[in-house]
Amino acid sequence: MNRILLIEDDKAVRDIIKEALADYIVIATDDTSDIFKLIKEHQPDLVLMDYILPNINGGELCHQIKVNPITAHLPVIIISGYPRILYSLGSYGCDAILEKPFDLPKLLETISAFDTYNIH
Repeated sequence: MNRILLIEDDKAVRDIIKEALADYIVIATDDTSDIFKLIKEHQPDLVLMDYILPNINGGELCHQIKVNPITAHLPVIIISGYPRILYSLGSYGCDAILEKPFDLPKLLETISAFDTYNIH
């Protein structure tokens, strides 16, 4: 499996990440209205999301995923330009945090660490 759900509100960043992850099937969106609908619809193997999102922060979305028994197994990576805030508030149960700006090799390395979840 190789499906990644990318939740990022900046279209330019979404496009760059999608291009960098060309070896994966990337479903990219800025929709934060119903994380469980997105997961059910797209069946991702990993969720990659920004921390600062419209209407809700990525930490809260991550927490929703991690406390739900149906989705708790999904690896979640949060990307953030405000890592100190994220670290001070807690990781929300995410599996990894990438600080913005990040280099693309670091993104690929972080995602490939989840190969044990059969995502690549």
